[in-house]
Amino acid sequence: MTIRVLLADDQALLRSAFRVLVDSEPDMEVVGEASDGAEAVLLARERRADVVLMDIRMPGTDGLAATRMISSDPGLAHVRIVILTTFEVDDYVVQSLRAGASGFLGKGSEPEELLTAIRVAAGGEALLSPAATKGLIARFLAQGGDGHDPERELARAERLDALTGREREVLVQVAGGHSNDEIAERLEVSPLTVKTHVNRAMAKLGARDRAQLVVIAYESGLVRPRVD
Repeated sequence: MTIRVLLADDQALLRSAFRVLVDSEPDMEVVGEASDGAEAVLLARERRADVVLMDIRMPGTDGLAATRMISSDPGLAHVRIVILTTFEVDDYVVQSLRAGASGFLGKGSEPEELLTAIRVAAGGEALLSPAATKGLIARFLAQGGDGHDPERELARAERLDALTGREREVLVQVAGGHSNDEIAERLEVSPLTVKTHVNRAMAKLGARDRAQLVVIAYESGLVRPRVD
C-alpha cells in the first residue's frame, strides 16, 4: 500500500525538498501541498491523505488550528498528523498532540528519520520520538501548561474506570514510551495481546493513536509528570 502524504508548510523551498525526498520512496507519494492550515484541511479531505506533515507556524490558519480541525472531523479519522517544528521543546507541540497529532519531528532531522516517522505514523504503532515526546509532555504538564482543563481531566480520570487492570498496566507502559514488543517482554505476554489491549484502551478513551494515549495517561493522573 502506498502512503499518501500531504505537505503543509508556508515555505515553498522546504515543501519542494520534502516532495523530492518522499517521492523518491517506492511506498509513499506526495498527493498535495498546502501553504497554510486551511488549505491543509481542505486537501487532506480532497486528496485522501494518510499522513500530513504539518508546520506549526503558518500565516492565517496555523498548524495547531488545522490539526484540531482534522482531528475533530469524523471523515478524517484515518489521517495521521506529524508536526514539523524548528524548536523541539515547544508548548505548541504539546497542544498539537492534545489536539490529535500523532507526534512531532524537528525540521533538522535526518532524511531517514523523516521517512521513518511517516511510516510509523501511517502504521499507528508508536510515537515518533517516544522519549522526547514523553519528556516534553511531562515538562509542560508539570508547569501547568496553557491547555490545562480541569473538567476534561476529571472526565478522563473517570473514563479510566472503564479500563481493566491489564489495560491500565499497558497504558502506563505506553506512556513510558515503550513499544509493543518491549511491553510484551515486561508484562510477559505476547505482542499481539499487547496490541489488543492498546486498541481497546484507545477505543474506551476515545484516543486516535498512541500519542493521545500518552497525553491522557498524564492528564488523568495515571502517570505523574516528572521533570529531571
